Amino acid sequence: MAIVRALRVPLRLRPRFSSLSSIARSISTLVIGEHEGGAVKAPTLSAVEAAKYLGEGNSVSVLLAGTGSSLQDAAEHAASCHPSISQVIVADSDHFVHHLAEPWARLVQLVQQKEGYSHIVTVSNSFGKNVLPRAAALLDVSPITDVVSISGPNQFVRPIYAGNALSTVRYTGNSPCLLSVRSTSFPEPTVAADFRAEKAPISQVDLLAFDEDSIRKSRYVKLTSQETERPDLGNAKVVVTGGRALKSAENFKMIEKLAEKLGAAVGATRAAVDAGFVPNDLQVGQTGKIVAPELYLAFGVSGAIQHVAGMRDSKVIVAVNKDSDAPIFKVADYGLVGDLFEVIPELLEKLPEK
Repeated sequence: MAIVRALRVPLRLRPRFSSLSSIARSISTLVIGEHEGGAVKAPTLSAVEAAKYLGEGNSVSVLLAGTGSSLQDAAEHAASCHPSISQVIVADSDHFVHHLAEPWARLVQLVQQKEGYSHIVTVSNSFGKNVLPRAAALLDVSPITDVVSISGPNQFVRPIYAGNALSTVRYTGNSPCLLSVRSTSFPEPTVAADFRAEKAPISQVDLLAFDEDSIRKSRYVKLTSQETERPDLGNAKVVVTGGRALKSAENFKMIEKLAEKLGAAVGATRAAVDAGFVPNDLQVGQTGKIVAPELYLAFGVSGAIQHVAGMRDSKVIVAVNKDSDAPIFKVADYGLVGDLFEVIPELLEKLPEK
């Protein structure tokens, strides 16, 4: 079983570290990709960006799975959307349409057995957190999760204690090294308008060896989602978040109205989600979504460390709370001590239409 050790290690273990120098000479990375509407999702490109820091000469392959024209369009998009992508691998099967963890983990194992990558990278979102541990178990290695910085092929930084401290770890296990990275820590680079990437080759995964009996542990039932024109919470430039102080689902609609005027995404604390004000896919925090928008507006949010861990990387944080001692003011760039039931209606009145 692979292990992860702290950077400060006994001298007797150091020769083992030096043996990993061979990894730096032959780095190859598989990025587990997501796509929607015929295009690769932005977090996947952040994972590709993270792979660049694993070392020079890194050959990056993106694995996409699903079926139909949407998959083929996404493969074409991946082949030319990022200069670091050297190959696109496609698995066309109905097994991968609904992102169930068991078939995806088995697929990663099949691709790894054939190609022998030194690293496998995915995003630390609900999809990545679901697939990566299962793939690691099949490959008999230990994953390193929530990576926010990469110093080389086997040295990484990840937050601990709800983001209040950063831990530097060195991977000393067998190949491959499995990582999940925070997309907010590896933003997709701005590409020049005249950029024309050389198209990467696209290859198909041979699924003849795919064992269907080993993946029948779960089945897709249905997808329940809300129809909205608001931007996705994980990628929005502006996020408006409400806490338990809103008191009811009816009052939470004020947050939604403000978000509509600002063209923003809606977020919520765990307390607001647990109280039933909004569905749990809007939760921001350690056990929810990690966001880093350009502007984060927090109304009635106390600032528990679990919530702050999910939004502390926001460029500008604005907090409104009637408790002047609320912890949220310690991380906010701008704070207003006031009643949100007075502040939000005034904002709605004075803000122009979107």
